Order: sequence, then structure tokens, then C-alpha cells
Amino acid sequence: MSDALNPHRRPARTPRFPDGPQPDPAGSHHERRIRSFQPRRSRVTAGQADAIERLWPLWGLDIDGRRTLDLTELFGNDHPVVLEIGFGMGEATAQMAGDDPGTNILAVDVHTPGQGNLLNLAEKGRLTNVRVANGDAIILLREMIAPDALAGLRVYFPDPWPKKRHHKRRLIQPEFLDLAATRLRPGAVLHCATDWEPYAEQMLEVLTAHPRFVNTRSDGGFAPRPGFRPLTRFEGQGLDKGHVVRDLLFLRV
Repeated sequence: MSDALNPHRRPARTPRFPDGPQPDPAGSHHERRIRSFQPRRSRVTAGQADAIERLWPLWGLDIDGRRTLDLTELFGNDHPVVLEIGFGMGEATAQMAGDDPGTNILAVDVHTPGQGNLLNLAEKGRLTNVRVANGDAIILLREMIAPDALAGLRVYFPDPWPKKRHHKRRLIQPEFLDLAATRLRPGAVLHCATDWEPYAEQMLEVLTAHPRFVNTRSDGGFAPRPGFRPLTRFEGQGLDKGHVVRDLLFLRV
């Protein structure tokens, strides 16, 4: 039956930004898996939309899983590259990029307003060391990042999936660490932070047990927040509510 004669077929959705981040960039090209993130839909402001329309072709990329990225070409230099998974509205990412211009940050998220906000902050701060990726970070790591290509990996305040039946959706699992270890060069730092105590304990357990990572803390515990990780608005709200924030810094060996 042709599309015109099939009344039940939904018309193809026109992307909000035809030249910007796509709703499902990898499509059906890669097997589906348990998602460790929950896409959030919220209103894109005029400023965020303008940043996406102007800057996505320059500083954005969709995670389609169809090519291996040349990170030197992507950033236009050979500085070390740190991957940040889940950057929210991008304020902390922009601050870290500004404080350390000699490190490139490849920042991944699926939240369109956050993508636009980070692009806007990068332009205002003249941060040429930031690139914004849209889509599934697992596909990015597995299909698009070469072995030993990354100088660091940051996972700040990932979704804790607090219900027990959802724990399998948590990002920091042995299988994820197996993949991350192949993309991080020896001596690279995997830095996690969370304000959800049960998730922090799980992170510490699985990282400690993994043979390719070693805790930077000699006592084998959590680390104090390092000076290079800014205190985010989200984190501040949690602290005001009495949450305890845990940082974990592990070396890839």
C-alpha cells in the first residue's frame, strides 16, 4: 500500500532545526540497547534556537555511528580531548573550557535547550575548544572514537535511576567501563560525580573492581571535589537540600 493510501501511517516529522541536532541521529543503523538516559523535552528559547541555527554547522555534530572522528580535524588542533557525557545547560562545561584552553572538550547530551545554551556560552566566551555532540554516548564511544584517543572522561550527575528495577539503566556499569577503557589512553582520568549516595557506592564498587582503572585516592575512597570542576547550579540546589556530593577520580592503567 502506498503512503498516500495508508491512513494509519504517520507523516515523517520535520526536524525543528533542519541543519541542527536531529531527533534520532543513529536511526536504525545500530542495535537498540537499554538507554542510560531519559530524553527531556522543554522549550527552546529564542537565544538557544539562534545559537543552534548559526553555530551547529560549525561546532555541533550528530552521533550517527557511521564514521570514526578525526579529533584533530574536529577541533583544528592536536590538544588533548576530554569527553563529557551529560552537560545539562553547559555552564560548568563552558567554565572548564575557559579555564583550560589547552584541553578540548567534546560534550555530549540529548537536551536541545542545553545544546543551544552551551553553543551560546561558547560563542560569548570565544571558546574554540568546545564541540557539542547530540545522541547516544555509547554509540559515540563504540563507533566513532578511536582506541586510546581520549585524555579524559567526565560523567557528572548522571541519571541515578533510583528505582531498583531501573538500576540496569545506570551508565556506570562494568560493560561501560570495558568500552571506556579502550578509548581512554593510559594515564587518562575518569571523573564521576553524583549526589545520589547509593549510585556513588555502586560507582565506587564497579570502578574499584575493574582491572583497567585504579583509584587516585590511596585510601580507596571518594575524592574531594577538585578545583577544576565548578560548583554547578544543580549541585548547589542539592547541597541546599542536604545532599552529599561524591567525586570519584580513577586512572586508566
